[in-house]
Amino acid sequence: MARFSLLPRDRTFFDLFIQAGQNSVRAAKLLDEMMHTWPESEGLTREIVIAEQEGDQITHEIIKRLNTTFVTPIDREDIYALATQMDDIVDFTEEAADFLGLYKIEAPMEQAQALTKVLVASCEQLAMGLEKLPSFKDLDQYWIEIHRLENDGDRISRDAVASLFSNGIDPMVVIRWKDMFAVLEEAIDATETAAQILEGIVIKNS
Repeated sequence: MARFSLLPRDRTFFDLFIQAGQNSVRAAKLLDEMMHTWPESEGLTREIVIAEQEGDQITHEIIKRLNTTFVTPIDREDIYALATQMDDIVDFTEEAADFLGLYKIEAPMEQAQALTKVLVASCEQLAMGLEKLPSFKDLDQYWIEIHRLENDGDRISRDAVASLFSNGIDPMVVIRWKDMFAVLEEAIDATETAAQILEGIVIKNS
């Protein structure tokens, strides 16, 4: 950190990452609500699309500032990696919401509801970590918990896919739900990747 001590450091990046974290929580909670109340919650699809668009705007602003800022508070490649990873979380979340309508899901499976709860918890942990990022201290609790949650998500997803093939379910239904479980797992995996980037940033700046 000493190499920056005599130069101004743009703190706006931290504020934008906090916004990205809050937006991911918002999108995940909307998806969780959809998964627990579908098809009555079909109208929430538009809200998730708006969150996805907000995520795109935040990412665009981060990259624009990255290209115009001489001295950044953390390494440029870390800013870019974290920004794109946060964007991916919301993109996968929006894709899962889209699948509900696209695949004409009649009633969500319990395992999908369990996965959206894991996603919400992971996004909440990530958002709290991003709020503390400027201090570069006491963030390990967040990535440890996100890793635990990601392991839970893996287990739920494996069990869910296994159940599709053990209950004589219509093959078309199997295909649809395999896609749904895959994209939910990708969203959760993206939170862990973001947490790993956070860990790297803290190590570099401690």
